[in-house]
Amino acid sequence: MDNNSSNKMQSGGMLGGAYFLTIVGAAVYFLQNAASFWGGVLAILKAFVWPSFAIYKVLEILKL
Repeated sequence: MDNNSSNKMQSGGMLGGAYFLTIVGAAVYFLQNAASFWGGVLAILKAFVWPSFAIYKVLEILKL
């Protein structure tokens, strides 16, 4: 077994933690507005998807 390829682990560092906190914050925000169980499920899904829409809007504004 090659020593260089075993037990290697990569971490996201601070950006991974910041991304996690935005997901949790968005989940809390969307869950506060949920009126039913399925609204809560949708809120969790929105929490995972909203960063992609935010990045799209930023790139659209910057015309990149």
